[in-house]
Amino acid sequence: MTTTSEPAASDVAPLLTDLPGVDAVGLEARAAALATRSIKKEAKATAIDLAISMVDLTTLEGADTPGKVRSLAAKALRPDPSDPTCPQVAAVCVYPDLVATAREVLGDAPIGVASVATAFPSGRAPMSVKVDDTTMAVEAGASEIDMVIDRGAFLAGDLRKVYDEIVAIRAACERPDGSRAHLKVILETGELATYDNVRRASWLAMAAGADFIKTSTGKVSPAATLPVTLLMLEAVRDYRDAFGRQIGVKPAGGIRTTKDAIKYLVTVNETAGLDWMTPTWFRFGASSLLNDLLMQRQKLTTGRYAGPDYVTID
Repeated sequence: MTTTSEPAASDVAPLLTDLPGVDAVGLEARAAALATRSIKKEAKATAIDLAISMVDLTTLEGADTPGKVRSLAAKALRPDPSDPTCPQVAAVCVYPDLVATAREVLGDAPIGVASVATAFPSGRAPMSVKVDDTTMAVEAGASEIDMVIDRGAFLAGDLRKVYDEIVAIRAACERPDGSRAHLKVILETGELATYDNVRRASWLAMAAGADFIKTSTGKVSPAATLPVTLLMLEAVRDYRDAFGRQIGVKPAGGIRTTKDAIKYLVTVNETAGLDWMTPTWFRFGASSLLNDLLMQRQKLTTGRYAGPDYVTID
């Protein structure tokens, strides 16, 4: 497809209106078929290392402390202290007030510091609060911002409000030196109710300037699912075909095992293609997933599972 310039604000409503409806039965059948794919031992080892490198190691609890974040950041630097060949993770994701703590531990390591913002997880706050939330995180050293859309506005049909908020938060991601924190837009797909809404929200976020579209906060059930992620991968693939800009995808919440992660990697490869098979364009929002990946990695290396004390408890 011949690419064109990205849509202006006045063009977004017609763009969303023209989106085709989602064949729910076909989408779920395709996701189920991809989930049955198996990979051999050598490919599995490669997939495990790739999945580790795609993890946004996350702690987003009210009881988070500086000590917990320091521990998490240290784990991001050396996921397996006994094996220096183990890849580092992509990022550490924390609340805005703990960004500086994570940045202090990570230093200049090529690991992102992601911060949730915009009244996470509900997104229900005045625009000024959302902008201040984002600005504080960026000034503290966040290299990535995970914002939540106003699902109430979206479901009420006020798409322009959602679009304008994404544009404003993207602007708040800019730094005085001209650089900008990358913006991940959380759709909270478990609250959007239909696949058609997920597709519409995905295109809206991309048109407003998202660098990534993300399924969930991890605070709502269901969180990430394979059919929803497949649909979002189709959206970023089609958006690049139409407008020439590549956008990442981040499923978050509920992905806990190596088997699950491999299903997602197969889906990325078969849907969007090799261009998305990198931490630059695909991430897992997870905490417990990393431990299972590390244990499965050791199993492939040694032929046996590690004891219960092999990995840290996050």
